[in-house]
Amino acid sequence: MLSFARRLAPYILGAYAVILIVSTATDFYPYEDVAFFFDDSPERAYAYALKHFSALDAREYDIDRAEFFYLEAAKRNLDVGYPYHELARIAFLRGDFERALALIKLQIVLHGDSMPNSYYIRGLILGFMERYDEAALSFEKFLKFHPTNWAAMNDYAWVLLKAGRAKEARLITEKALEYFPNNVWVLNSNAIAAFEMGDTAGALESASKAAQFIDTVGVEDWLRAYPGNDPNIAHEGITALRGSILKNMHMLRAASAKDAVE
Repeated sequence: MLSFARRLAPYILGAYAVILIVSTATDFYPYEDVAFFFDDSPERAYAYALKHFSALDAREYDIDRAEFFYLEAAKRNLDVGYPYHELARIAFLRGDFERALALIKLQIVLHGDSMPNSYYIRGLILGFMERYDEAALSFEKFLKFHPTNWAAMNDYAWVLLKAGRAKEARLITEKALEYFPNNVWVLNSNAIAAFEMGDTAGALESASKAAQFIDTVGVEDWLRAYPGNDPNIAHEGITALRGSILKNMHMLRAASAKDAVE
């Protein structure tokens, strides 16, 4: 027997068409709500969630809406996609690290190695919680699956530096630079690691190279480096990255000059 809503369908199609027309000119998505009313499958929920959590589409990006649909997908079928992984990412972006950690742990319990990216997310969360050695172990786990992922290698170096393990950080960034010699994020981390080890000349060399290539970083590069972040702040992110790299270079030049005098 058809549900009451489905039996009413022929009478509300006109209103539905109007909603579709209006929605194309606004930031609201009533057409999704109507479509989901008639087909509330986990597949539809997950598809809507993915659409609203894509850093590559600034117009559709909406983490509140993405969170709603990931939760709806999770309620219906946990085997459709990886909703807890994505919910953990959203909680992380909001700065709710305890919730993010709980969600990513649940994701790992449910899916384990079938979604290695969860180990990466767990590493980021633990890093921001200042649990650096635990974070390092999580990045190591991820890198077993993707040993040449530059972003993971760089974030691994970040937590190693925070843990006072500069030698290890330098080794992993040097390895990353074998594959990505002009990557400004890795060059910057390598410079910091070298400086922490007392190698000012080596640090300045990497920092100068990072400054040389910073202007090659575009919006798409930034969005690939920070998937899930609001694409509307990409330009601000690039500006902040450029400022950080140039600041490090000038600081290292001053330190190098001081060493030369002494």
